[in-house]
Amino acid sequence: VQLQASGGGLVQAGGSLRLSCVASGRTFSNYVMGWFRQAPGKEREFVASISKSGGSTTYADSLKGRFTISRDNAKNTVYLQMNRLKPEDTAVYYCAATAPWSTAYDYWGQGTLVTVSS
Repeated sequence: VQLQASGGGLVQAGGSLRLSCVASGRTFSNYVMGWFRQAPGKEREFVASISKSGGSTTYADSLKGRFTISRDNAKNTVYLQMNRLKPEDTAVYYCAATAPWSTAYDYWGQGTLVTVSS
C-alpha cells in the first residue's frame, strides 16, 4: 500500500490543523492505521492509531484530548485533527499502515511538516 500524507504547514500556537493520509494500492479497510511524528533531534514517537473499522482508537497519553484520529474507508483516508497546538508539537508527521498479517507498521508515508510558532 502507498501512503501520501498532506496538510502540514505553519500555524500559531493555539491553532489547529488537520492532516490527511490517502492510501492506494490495497484494500484500505484491511489496515490498521497510525500517525507518528519526529521532532528535530528526537526519535520518532507514536501519536495515535485507529482500528480497521475506525471503532477503536489509541493515543499517546500526552496528546489525549487535543488530537483526534479518524478514518473514512470509502475515501481510503485517515485523518489527524490537531487542536490547541503547541510549539513542542513541531515535527514531521508520518502516517503508517499495519498489514493484515503483521503486528508492526509495514508501510510509511513520506511525512508532512507541522511547524507551530509561539
